[in-house]
Amino acid sequence: MTDHSSTEGSREILSTAVRELTGRSPVLLDARHFMTGGTGRISGSGASGAGGGLRLEVPGEGVAVTAGAVIVYEIPPHRRRDFEQCQRLLGAHGARSLGTDVDAWRVATEKDRTVERFTRDGIAHMPTVAFSRPAPGAVAEAFDRLGGDVWARPTVGMGGNDVFHLTTAAQLAAAARYYAEAGADWLIARDARNFTADGRRHQYRVVVLDGRVVRAVEHVQPDPDAPCNESRGALSAVLPEGELPAGLAELAISATKSLGLPLAGVDLAAESGGVVFEVNVHPQFGTVGGLESTAVPYVAAHL
Repeated sequence: MTDHSSTEGSREILSTAVRELTGRSPVLLDARHFMTGGTGRISGSGASGAGGGLRLEVPGEGVAVTAGAVIVYEIPPHRRRDFEQCQRLLGAHGARSLGTDVDAWRVATEKDRTVERFTRDGIAHMPTVAFSRPAPGAVAEAFDRLGGDVWARPTVGMGGNDVFHLTTAAQLAAAARYYAEAGADWLIARDARNFTADGRRHQYRVVVLDGRVVRAVEHVQPDPDAPCNESRGALSAVLPEGELPAGLAELAISATKSLGLPLAGVDLAAESGGVVFEVNVHPQFGTVGGLESTAVPYVAAHL
């Protein structure tokens, strides 16, 4: 079950994993039918219950399937609130489905809640201040308090196109206007100074499944003012097992546990003592080794 308007490509990789493990093709359901206002229906007593399975239907589309397991993925952050009722129904009917806890999704998706949870649980992160329709004076005061070198981002976003490196009052004011015009809550976090020796930004994406690291990728960004996203020009390289800097695997596992996710992609850096930037509910699998390292074991965990 994925949002079929997404072009990310995760459902194709997950389908391949299902076929490799079972020899059968999965039924692909558009998650939009099961969001707020959709016509999708969920019933039954669960895959292992006396009722013989979980029933998913989309009236009018000719879709009706009894599922042994339900894999939910590729739900864009801005649509996740609309998907919460479906998550609750999956849980209520005993679906064999991992990582659909509403609270875990919400606290990972909404970055102000992530910061609150990390603070509660002692997960290392950069000092951060969140805003919701703030007064200009409050923004300027927080900017100064964080050292005048910060990253701004919406509390709910995707892809890095609305993330900005701010070092001047003019940049801060422009960012504040941008988020106000978008009607978005946002936050600023102190820069982690995560530079290579030649001045490039770098950080790591660590994928954690069931309390263990299954994949680690290093991102290097030539532009020090741009996020370390491949979509923004960063270069990535899959790391061999055991090549993460000391302590980062443990930090990624702790961050995932803090948010209550069985699978997550943790963005973090070794600088500033080792800090977590964010945790992704549905990390992209990547084009190199993602099927074997992440998709296959994730599907196997459902089965």
